[in-house]
Amino acid sequence: MHDSHEAQIMTNEREFKKALEGKDLPLLPLDNRWHKLFTQRSKTPEIEALADEITALMSRQARLREDEKKIKVLKKKLMGEIMELRDRAMREGENSRAARDLDDHTRLINECNERLENCQDEQIGIPREIYQKNLRLMMLSMDICYEKLHNNSEKIAEIDEWLADIRKELKKQVIIKQEKEVENFNLYSYMHGIFGAEVMEIFDINYDPEKQHPIRTMDINSRAGLLNEGAVKK
Repeated sequence: MHDSHEAQIMTNEREFKKALEGKDLPLLPLDNRWHKLFTQRSKTPEIEALADEITALMSRQARLREDEKKIKVLKKKLMGEIMELRDRAMREGENSRAARDLDDHTRLINECNERLENCQDEQIGIPREIYQKNLRLMMLSMDICYEKLHNNSEKIAEIDEWLADIRKELKKQVIIKQEKEVENFNLYSYMHGIFGAEVMEIFDINYDPEKQHPIRTMDINSRAGLLNEGAVKK
């Protein structure tokens, strides 16, 4: 049974991956609705770890983008200054301050180019890694939710069956109760009519259907047609 369940999970996972591959998926750690899936139960260690890894990757991606932006701003500034330095170095000579500044700017621009290349290279793999981990996180979440839905459905069916049985038994008991009420009503009425109130009081028979079962008595009185109004104790 366990092996069959595991095989079904693997089949479902392959089918889900095939259906979701290439599609834009919400980043689950950022989606409050995803977190609400686990309000009734804790996330598994694997799910927690994946969510943390995705969050770390997103933070790394944001830092790389910010670094790239700053490097581009610095490079643009250096490129704007290098033309003037080149002109000054040509006028003042290769040993001048302008020549040394030109060398520094050239070195810094080369460093900027290298850093930009590294940032861009590192960013290339991050979106794919985030997507794969997010897809895995979705599969694990789907598996947990599917299992919970399945268990809930089984319990709902079980409760439905129990309620159906209870309704049958309740209907049966209501009928029995009504029959006993009719029987008590008739017994008391006949006895009261035959022996009178005084004898009934001697035997301490204080049953009064009008007080003890006012609603049922009205139903019975209107349906049964067994007694006239004068036969009921007032």
